[in-house]
Amino acid sequence: MSMTRRLARTLLASMFVVGGLDALRHPATKVPAAQKVTSQLGLADTTEEMVQLNGAVQVAGGVALALGIVPRVAAVALIGSIVPTTLAGHRFWEEDEPANKAAQRIHFLKNAGLLGGLMLAALDTEGRPSLSWRAHRAVEHAGEHLPSVLTPGAD
Repeated sequence: MSMTRRLARTLLASMFVVGGLDALRHPATKVPAAQKVTSQLGLADTTEEMVQLNGAVQVAGGVALALGIVPRVAAVALIGSIVPTTLAGHRFWEEDEPANKAAQRIHFLKNAGLLGGLMLAALDTEGRPSLSWRAHRAVEHAGEHLPSVLTPGAD
């Protein structure tokens, strides 16, 4: 893995590890914001546990991404974590005070930027062909070597 890729993944992961640890240690501070999402999903009774689960996903996904352990899977897990976190915690459209609205908009857009980085990480094949390309190529290659008697319409 290139040094640039390693550094980029570590920097991207750092926010999730720190935020996830905070959610695991202090879930109660995030419950009021999280209830805005969990109540819509019928999970209001388990909001604190959902906050902790989300924190655990962030820590595990962040560490895996930073260390390059199944980085694409880790990025997808973090994508699944950042969407509800952003929708619950940075609802700038509900703020009345201009300063709070601006601060929440900045946090929302920061998370949107992190989401973009995670999307790139999820698609990053490190310069190798994707699994779908390799599978398609293997099928084509296998077809070239089949005997003509197995190919319909061949003489």
